[in-house]
Amino acid sequence: MAKLDVIELFAGVGGFRLGLEKTEGFRVVWSNQWEPSTKTQHASLVYEARFGSEQHSNQDIASVPTAAIPDADMLVGGFPCQDYSVATSLVNSKGLIGKKGVLWWSIHRILKEKENKPKYLFLENVDRLLKSPAQQRGRDFAIILKSLEELGYAVEWRVINAADYGMPQRRRRIFFLAYHTSSPLFESMITANPENWITQEGLFAQSFPLLEKHEGKSHFSLKGDLVSLSNGFNKKGKTSPFLNSGLYHNGKVFSLKTQPHYMGDRTVLSDILEAGPIDEGFYLTTESVPKWEYMKGAKKETRKTKAGFDYLYSEGAMRFPDPLDMPSRTIITGEGGKGPSRFKHVVHDGKGLRRLTPVELERLNMFPDHHTELAGITDAKRAFFMGNALVVGIVEQMAQTLLERLKE
Repeated sequence: MAKLDVIELFAGVGGFRLGLEKTEGFRVVWSNQWEPSTKTQHASLVYEARFGSEQHSNQDIASVPTAAIPDADMLVGGFPCQDYSVATSLVNSKGLIGKKGVLWWSIHRILKEKENKPKYLFLENVDRLLKSPAQQRGRDFAIILKSLEELGYAVEWRVINAADYGMPQRRRRIFFLAYHTSSPLFESMITANPENWITQEGLFAQSFPLLEKHEGKSHFSLKGDLVSLSNGFNKKGKTSPFLNSGLYHNGKVFSLKTQPHYMGDRTVLSDILEAGPIDEGFYLTTESVPKWEYMKGAKKETRKTKAGFDYLYSEGAMRFPDPLDMPSRTIITGEGGKGPSRFKHVVHDGKGLRRLTPVELERLNMFPDHHTELAGITDAKRAFFMGNALVVGIVEQMAQTLLERLKE
């Protein structure tokens, strides 16, 4: 079977590419990485150092003409969670205007303008996408589903916590696969029993098995066009109708609240710690430990707003140091730097209390050691990359399942 050509958008330092190319059944033919808030494009520099600069774009995707992007079998990317609301163009009543800078509409524009559309989309986002915005729970995801249907795609999704399937980090993200009408899997999905597809037959179910019993069910239609959906979806609802697993086609949503089922090996925090000597700069100083303990500890204290009003602030304690016999907590973008923080990881490695190294953070996302190491890239920036990255093992497993299904 020939390799599937892939377009990688919002590429970061290449997590999707690493997972896909580990299976040797995929070939990235074009990639884009652009960070609007920074002058030096650090992530793009790392990407080019690892994969080459040929067919890699480092410019705002909104300014890249669709004609400059090659046709491909698959489009992948982890796009930002933003406000996806739409409005009717005053000039053209059939035109849609999304908010400027909202990157979902760049994906939409590319898919709409492509004559030969990708057969498969594999996308990732934070799991709050299923319940945003607060005023219309689930509206943003509904807009995405409806817009993909209009472009000829059927969609399945799953919220996956990597640690539930033996991976070293408790990182919960929503992944969704979309199948174009021109793909063999489109027909398989739309003719299947929805519950069977979600729990047994679908690509997520075969990659990441579920318990037979599920805790909830939601079945409804997305009616009207994108504008009416944007204006009226779930206006009175206090919760999102989208559960953690589901599928969508022909205007109908079928969603289940599912539980993972995994009996294999598990990787814990101690498994990813570097064996050799660690730079002294990662160890906490004696003077800083009380500050770390305060940041990690339970609090119930009076604080003041900027306007001078008193309010009661409280939060629970976090384990300090982090337990070595469990998967790690989620890496966030502020993981780097020496300053005491509630959310940075601290371990006791036998020698003393210390922060995690860049290599250890890479291992928590299942990246190769030293993947982000490059002249001019600080340890804090490398930590930032991992806070933005996905767990490569999830992509690798899904890619393997897709290849196996296509061979069938």
